[in-house]
Parts: sequence; structure tokens; C-alpha cells
Amino acid sequence: MASFMWRRGVQSGKRHTPDSHGPDTSTSTMSRNVGTDATLRKKSLKDVVRHFTPAWFAVTMGTGSIAILFHNFPYASGSPVMRGFTLAFFFFNLVLFLLFSIITAARYIFFPGIWFNMIRHPVQSLYIGTFPMGATTLINIASTDIFQTYGFGGKPFLYTVWACWWINVAISLACCFGMIHIMISLQQHSLKSMTTIWLLPVVTLVVASSSGGVLVPALQVYSPSYALLTATFSMCMVVIGLSLSLMLLTIYVLRLVVYGYPTGASILSVFLPVGPCGQAAYSFLRLGSAFRSLLPLSYGDPGGVLRQPGTGATVEVICVVGALVLWSLASMWIVFAMLGLGYTLRRERIDFRLSFWGTVFPNGVYANLNFTLATTFSSAFFRIWGSIYAVGTLVLWVCIALPTIRMIPSGRIFDAPCLEEVMIGETVREAGKSGDDLTN
Repeated sequence: MASFMWRRGVQSGKRHTPDSHGPDTSTSTMSRNVGTDATLRKKSLKDVVRHFTPAWFAVTMGTGSIAILFHNFPYASGSPVMRGFTLAFFFFNLVLFLLFSIITAARYIFFPGIWFNMIRHPVQSLYIGTFPMGATTLINIASTDIFQTYGFGGKPFLYTVWACWWINVAISLACCFGMIHIMISLQQHSLKSMTTIWLLPVVTLVVASSSGGVLVPALQVYSPSYALLTATFSMCMVVIGLSLSLMLLTIYVLRLVVYGYPTGASILSVFLPVGPCGQAAYSFLRLGSAFRSLLPLSYGDPGGVLRQPGTGATVEVICVVGALVLWSLASMWIVFAMLGLGYTLRRERIDFRLSFWGTVFPNGVYANLNFTLATTFSSAFFRIWGSIYAVGTLVLWVCIALPTIRMIPSGRIFDAPCLEEVMIGETVREAGKSGDDLTN
């Protein structure tokens, strides 16, 4: 991925829009100089903590999706090699998640004012949603591989994972509704500056719902009531999250038609629509299977719909049809993303940025959806296509991970756009003060 991002720059015919990882700071010479100095200067540990943005949790999302792909890969499934790679990526992702959480906590403890700057930033604040989604990938592997495959921890471990899921659900709900409220009340947005980063807060509900569907089979062994509660709540979340996502995607299509493709690194955000469509489809498949095994109920009103013999099978069929429709939408967005990326690369150079990590998770979700559809339909097409796409996603992960590792020692990749205005403002005040001193 990183290797083909270096192309000669050609002026695009469309109007300029801000980069997806931060605002456009090219409006003045002073802002360019301040941003350049801050980027090129080797950052100390203190600077790294100050500039550690929520976007770093996109790394855990992408790495977690690779672990899930190894677990669900249809060829050599269950072999020691595949299990080894699954566990390796899981524990590596767990270490990253804990490390990032500690650094994030230190950032807001030692620099409390940064939180208010970040939450008001129209782009950086939206990356808060990557935190619960990164945690979801850990919950999925913990429940499927660690517990169901190896039987680790028994019932206490499963209930601990389930409790973590509920905490993650609460955070996801806060991210979704809280960030939409903040976007409306505290931030300034326009159709021209819109990117699919707007999806990040709302897609948290979709991702959390899929994790609930993964937990249901394990919970059903110990408590069918808890399993039914989890499945029902997950279904409500996926409906809300998918509905909001489709609303935003409709607006995004209008933005593309009116203003054209985003420029710079923002063009990579065209892959994000694959995420909510693919993850919602996967969630529907898991929840449909869950309701088929949980229904009909053996208690309640004998004439109620949940007591009827065909209810579970009917719900599953509806979910499967919905998943196939969403797979089609996700495939459509992949075509649009490839066309947009190729169009932009022919006209300008795209420098590597942390926001590149946002492309791994959606593609991993799409590959995993194909694996699940292959099982549902016993389809060789979905199995082969999903395997090819999974290998491509792994290559993408490697191509993004390598430049990230190279940029960490110098600290150049640690850049918080929400702090640029503060730095520029301080420079302006200092310059004004120096000018007054010279005048006096």
C-alpha cells in the first residue's frame, strides 16, 4: 500500500478539501512553518504523549481484524500454524491496546487541556470511536478462540468477557450519541469538508453488535436467557448503527457528486463505507443463527410469536437475505474506492500518514464476511474470493505496519492536528510580544 502512494503531483481539477487526519493548515506562511517545524523535529517522550491521538486505536482495529481472519481462514482451518498466527496477532494486539490505553490516559492526565481541544476538533474527535472497536476485536478472539477452542477459564472467564462486552457496549453508545450531539452543538462542519470519517462514531454500534452475536453460542451453554438478552440487544444496536450509517453514506454520495473525490490522504477514507456494510452483514448472519437456536421459547404466552415453531428459522432467513444485500453494497463501495484511489493517485502524491490504518479494518471485515457467507451457502465462490481478499488485507497490513515502525523512532508519525491551532496561537502571541518590545 505504502509503496504505490508515491507519485508525481499534478494539480487536480476539483476543489481542495482538508485532510482526513487533520485540518488544512496551508492558509498562512506562519501555520506552514509551525507545522513543518513540529513535524521534522524529533519528538521527546513528552511530545509523543501530547501528540498521541485517538487515531492510534485504528492500529488495534486493523491488527485485530487480521487475527480474526487467521481464525476464520477456510483453508488449513484449525491447524497449528493458523492457531499460532491467530494467538500471535491476538496477544500482540492486546499489548498494543493496553499500551495505547496507558499513553492515552497519561495524555489527558498530564495535559488536561488537550481533551477540550480534541473534542472540539471536527476530525480528531471522531476517532474516539476506534477505541471501543479496537476492544471488540479482542473480545471476539477471546470468546471464539481462547474460550471455545481452548476452553480457557471456563464459565468465569466467559462471564468476564461478557461483562467486558457490556462495558464496550456502553462506551459505543456514548461514542455514537455523544459524538453526534457534539458534532451538532460544538463543531463546525460543511458538506465540502465531509469525509467518511463521520461514520466512525455510529459504526461502533454495528461492531459491538457483531461481537454480541459471537458471544451468544458460548453463553447459550450456560444461560439461554442471557444469550437471548445479548442477541436481542445486539439486534437493536445493529439496526440503529446501520440506519445512521446509510443516512451518512447517502449524504457522502451527494458530497462526491458536488465536490468530487477528497484530495490527499483523505481519499483513503473512501474505503470506510465497506466497514459498516460488511460488519452489519456479518452481525446479521451471526444473530440470525443465534435466534434460530434460541427460538422458539419454552416459556411465556403460548400464543406469542416467540413460541411458534418456525419463528427462529424465519428470523434467520430474513437476516441472511439482509446480509446478502449488504454484501452487495459493500462490494459496490469497494469498486468506488478503487476508482477514486486510482483517480487521485494519477493526479497527486499521497504522503504516508497514520490515517492509512483506517483502510485495514474495513477490508478485513469484508473478507471475514465472505468466509461466513461461504459457510452459510456452502459456496466455493465466497470461500475463494474471501481467501484472496484476506491475503490482500494481510499484505496491506504489512505495507502499512512497516513505514509506521520506521517513523516511530523519529516521532514524525506522532502528530496531533488539534494542537496545531494552539501552537500557532502561541507563536502569534510571542511574535506580537516581541514586536511590541522592539517598538518600545
